[in-house]
Order: sequence, then C-alpha cells, then structure tokens
Amino acid sequence: MTSRRTLLRAALLGVPAALLALDDGDHVPALVIGSGYGGAVAALRLTQAGIATAVVEMGMAWTTAGADGKVFCDMLDPDHRSYWLRTRTDQPVGYFLGIDANKSISRYTGVLDSEKFAGIRVYQGRGVGGGSLVNGGMAVVPQRDYFAQILPSVDVTSMYDTYFPRANAALGVNAIDTAWFETAACYRYARVSRDQAKASGYRTTFLNNVYDFGYMRQEQAGTVTRSALASEVIYGNNFGKRSLDKTYLAAAAATGRLTISAQHVVTAVAPASPAGYTVTMNQIDTAGRTVAVKTVRADRVFFAAGSVGTSKLLVAMRAQGQLPNLPAAVGQGWGNNGNVMVARAQHLWNTTGALESGMPAMGIDNWSDPAGPVFAEIAPFPAGTELWISLYLAITKNPNRAQFAYDVTTGSVGLSWQTAQNQPAVTAAKRLFDTINRAQATVYRSDLFGVNKVWGDDFTYHPLGGCVLDQATDNYGRLPGYPGLYVVDGSLIPGSTGVNPFVTITALAERNLEKILTTDVS
Repeated sequence: MTSRRTLLRAALLGVPAALLALDDGDHVPALVIGSGYGGAVAALRLTQAGIATAVVEMGMAWTTAGADGKVFCDMLDPDHRSYWLRTRTDQPVGYFLGIDANKSISRYTGVLDSEKFAGIRVYQGRGVGGGSLVNGGMAVVPQRDYFAQILPSVDVTSMYDTYFPRANAALGVNAIDTAWFETAACYRYARVSRDQAKASGYRTTFLNNVYDFGYMRQEQAGTVTRSALASEVIYGNNFGKRSLDKTYLAAAAATGRLTISAQHVVTAVAPASPAGYTVTMNQIDTAGRTVAVKTVRADRVFFAAGSVGTSKLLVAMRAQGQLPNLPAAVGQGWGNNGNVMVARAQHLWNTTGALESGMPAMGIDNWSDPAGPVFAEIAPFPAGTELWISLYLAITKNPNRAQFAYDVTTGSVGLSWQTAQNQPAVTAAKRLFDTINRAQATVYRSDLFGVNKVWGDDFTYHPLGGCVLDQATDNYGRLPGYPGLYVVDGSLIPGSTGVNPFVTITALAERNLEKILTTDVS
C-alpha cells in the first residue's frame, strides 16, 4: 500500500513523510489537485477520516530561506521569488507617475502567477498553500441575502450557523483591536479613507484577517521582525500570517496520512481499469522544465486547482476525450468578482503615512445600494515613504460572465473574458468614488495603472466559477457520470461573492466534504 511505502521511504531518508513526492506507478486512496483553500479542506477532512491522501501542488514548498535569510521577498525589492516563470514583474499597480515600475527578474517558480488571457490578467498563488500565501488575508463572510442569491441550492442557515464558523476557526481568523487601530501609525492610511468615506455619506466596517494582529502590534512596537509592516504581502509574508501551510495543511500533516508533491503539474485525468482514475503529472524544476513524468492511480480525485486551474484542466480533458461525458456547464459561469482598483490623490496636508500595514483592516460597505453595490477594501500602498495616495480594491456586482474553451490548434484553454466586460464594475466604483472626490475636493490618480489610466480594470485577484455548483457538478461538487471525481474550490462559485472570497470557498468545501465523507466513503 502506498502509505506504508511512503512512510518507509521517509524513515530511510530521514525526512517528514508529508514532504515526499509521489512515485510513478503509485496508488492512493485520495488525490487532491491543488493546495489552496478547497484542497486544504479536503486534505484535512480526508486524513482525519483515516484516508491516506496525496496532494499535488504545481508550486514550491516555501520553507527554505534565500540568500537574504528570508523565504519570501518584499514588494519594494522583488526578485526571482516573486513571480511564476516570468523574467519581468507584473505588478497590479504597475506604473508610477505614468512610468513602468516593473523590474527584470530571473525566471523561477515564484510565488505569484499573473496568468494572462485575452482580456484579463488573473493573479494566483503558486506554492503549498495556494492563494493563502499571497493574499491580503481579509476573512470576510458575504452578506447572507447575497449568498442565497449566488448559491440558491445551498442551505443558508447551515452555512451561517455551522460552516462559516467552522472555516473561520480552522483558518485562524482574528479581529483587530479597534482601540489600537485608532492610534496605530501603520493604519493612518485606513483612517484617512474611513473618515473621508463617512464624511461623504458612506459606512465603513472593520475586516477580520488571518494575519495575527497580536504579532502586528509587536511589529509596530519594534519587538519582533516586521512582515506586514515591511512591505510584505503579494509575494508572501515571512511572519505573522496564518496561511494554509500553517493551519489546515499542518493539521492534515499531523495525522500522518498526508503527502504533498510540490512542483508537480497535473496534465491529465482519465478513468482507470478496473476502477478509479489515472492521473498524469509533470514534475518540474525551478526553471519550469519537466524533469519527470509520472502516472499514478487514485480511487478518488478532488479538483482543487482554483477557478482557473480546475476549469482549464476539466475543459481540456473533455475536449481530448479523457473525460468526454463531462457536462456542457463545465467551463461556464466564470467571473472576476467585480474587481476593479482605483486610487485617489490626497491633499498635501492629509498624509496617509510612510508606514503602511500590508494587511487591510477596513472596507467601505455600500453593497446595499441597489443603484451600484460596492464593497471597497481600503488597500495599502506600502512604499515606505509618504505618497499621499489612497488605494482601493473595489468588489462590485458585475453580472457579466465568461467561459473557458479548448483550442484544438494550440492544445491550450483560453478564457473569453474581454476587458470591456468589466465596465459595470468601473461604473459602480466610479459612482462611489466620484461622490467621495466631490465631497473631499480630491481627484483620481491616473498614473498607476498605465499612462493616463484611472481604473485598474484588466486584472483580478478573485477568479470564481467555471464549474458552478449544481450546474457543472451536483449540489456537493460531484462531477456527474464520473463517480469519485469532485470539485472543491472556487470554480464552484458563479463569478461573485460580493466580498473577498476565500472564507466562502473554505466554508463551502467544509460543507461538501462533510457530505461526501458521510455518503461516498465507506
């Protein structure tokens, strides 16, 4: 049995079993493709149920420090660790004073992927822990009535009474000390935006986070090594952040039933004889070169490669005849969570602070406005110097959707989204921020997203959809016609959550895994 073989290899090599990669020809009871939120939930609940589980992750295990003594680089001095197989950075705020602010880097399997499609760039985490490594950690539960709209087949009461609390507890979500917030230099930028939003007629709300606010207070006091206060966020945090490798995945590893194969890219999934599925994968080095091709057999496969990764893989498998009977809805219903970024120029006397925490702690909540719902996180601009900039990531109710399609000429999967489809998001955000600008006598910055470009409308941090629950799958993520195949990630959510989505992804995975373990696993 594979689990015994893995433990024997681990004992011989003197390394933790969880760090050993799969071998060609292995057989595993459960294989999870991806180690982000849905994958981490699957890994923990399967292993706790006594099932030996193999997680396959295309990114690295971020455990080894570089020459500077740190695992991750910061935003101000990005190096090869920052981006996935690029020779130049691709920052969301890619310009300053209209000048390209990106830098040349060495090609490497870095922690942040900027995957470019025809009309949008999609930011995704690459590494053991997926997007939890590179996000701002904002743990926000969607408004109850909106959740009921986007996932009408899911019982709302159980989600809010059971699965959202379960997810928040396992993720290590904590709340900021609001009294400390009012005096902390690192949140002056948030207080400035908060006060201006309130003065303009909008309400604001504190945001919970998976970053340890107790650690952040020590950072502010100068008693620990700085991370959130050292311009660390989109390329990883060296300290303070409760990313999945420290929560769900660590708990799964502690069962002794988990293996994680990092730097393994799944290329095919197909039915095996007499049962289960064959999963083919390429093992890659840090330059992205294939160093081995492996095929393993799994009794059950859980797709958790993210909205983009899962959708692309399943669309390709259907087109190539590996999983030909997948529903037509696979690949449909993709959205960008209504993401659009924007910045305002503050008056010289209204400073935002040279020290800015990379972990947002407040948002402008105008979601209840039927004329243009907006939830705008007050984002940091942690440049290490005073810039008088207020930056926002607005989440809007953009109804537009796109689909993934297989291109037979290139053998690749594309996404139909066009930048113009984000106009509803721009219109909604403009309505809110025009009001604030008028009330505060401020103006937009037009030099941060291009030359004379106000809106960051051509990228997203929050890809959602592609394998929508109760459409592409059944009501618990099972793929019809293929017993033992499951989808457990953000591709289940139809394009929008109205807030930062990772808590919703986690809670939905908790719900679905509970059902699957009860009914499908003997």
